[in-house]
Amino acid sequence: MGDPIAKSAVTVNVNLAPIDHSDQPVIANYSTVGIAQGLAYLDFGFLEPAHLAGVVSNAQNGQAVPDTMNGTLVVRVAMGLDVVQRLHQQLQQVLVGVSCKQTAKP
Repeated sequence: MGDPIAKSAVTVNVNLAPIDHSDQPVIANYSTVGIAQGLAYLDFGFLEPAHLAGVVSNAQNGQAVPDTMNGTLVVRVAMGLDVVQRLHQQLQQVLVGVSCKQTAKP
């Protein structure tokens, strides 16, 4: 049986107006997803690259790695599972496009 969301998909242009500083890009190099009460909570954070590289280097060399790393929570987004499914589909399309462009390079 086909995907009911795909069958009912309609294209509509959406304009999002920024509030406060929401139009300013933020950098995240870490993400995690949790589910509670029917909502997905996507946490995007920033870990200091030098600290992260040190942990990776220690792990590769068989040295001790910390149990915990401290970072900065950049943003937490809560969304319904239907929105997560649409986001997943959009991300897959983006990754397929990026993959096609990379394989097409001489």
